[in-house]
Amino acid sequence: MRTKLRERINVQKMTRFAVALNTLQILAMGGVFIYVLLHDVAFLSRGAELVLLGFCLLIVIWGAAIDIRDALVARKIAEQTRMIEEAYAQLEELNGTLRRQRHDFMNHLQVVFSLTELGEYGEAMQYIERVYGDIQRVGQVLRTSIPAVNALIAAKHSDCAEDGIDFAVEISSDWSGMPVSGWEMCRIFGNLIDNAHDAITGAGVRRDSRIRVSLGETPNAFSFAVANNGPRIPEEHLESIFHQGFTTKSNGHGSGLSIVLEILENYGGRIEVCSDETETQFLGSIPKTAARIAREKDEDNA
Repeated sequence: MRTKLRERINVQKMTRFAVALNTLQILAMGGVFIYVLLHDVAFLSRGAELVLLGFCLLIVIWGAAIDIRDALVARKIAEQTRMIEEAYAQLEELNGTLRRQRHDFMNHLQVVFSLTELGEYGEAMQYIERVYGDIQRVGQVLRTSIPAVNALIAAKHSDCAEDGIDFAVEISSDWSGMPVSGWEMCRIFGNLIDNAHDAITGAGVRRDSRIRVSLGETPNAFSFAVANNGPRIPEEHLESIFHQGFTTKSNGHGSGLSIVLEILENYGGRIEVCSDETETQFLGSIPKTAARIAREKDEDNA
């Protein structure tokens, strides 16, 4: 399954074409109407009537097909816009956190200085640990070259912390040269992390509940993994979880993992899942040659 997801859509050109086509359709139908009005069509031969009706039908079908195509393109643009807006909102949230940390830094130093001056070394140590944990939580996700991914992981980290889920991030590569756009990577990670979160909360959060996100690369590909220690995925479901519409949730739509697969396959990537009693892990990879393919697509669509 390969779809042309990465497509540069020229909205202005598409709009001009749609206006011209519908204008032509209106003029053609108007011309037919005027012809029928000014001529006695009862004297037309059967063949001429069929040609006239066929011409009208062809115009209607052509216009309807273009309108349907434009509607699908508009829906795709709306979906992309929504994801970009979400990524932007997450970036704003992350920037706000960083600004608050910078603003509070001097206050933290004053508190630690006062505690040590009073000889409250234990309290000072506990205070430092709390502050350090907060700074480390944000700092550990600022290690990729994709701001939107950094913001998404930071936001998911906060969500999991609120629910009592340990969220670990392991980044061994900054993903420089990643061919997949930031908002598409957010769709991938957003769906995978949300699925992991739902698996844990659906079965009940335990003291040892955890989600682990790993980002890395090899000489030939960028790699990632999202793992959780929630319930095992039944073996009979492993072949179906990436199919559109498949879900085990009462309120789910079954589109999250199919979107992940669609994006990855568009760049020649792949994803697989392994699940046992201790952990469920989604492993994905994107070949570095996809960068050249993406550039060629952009040039073709320019």
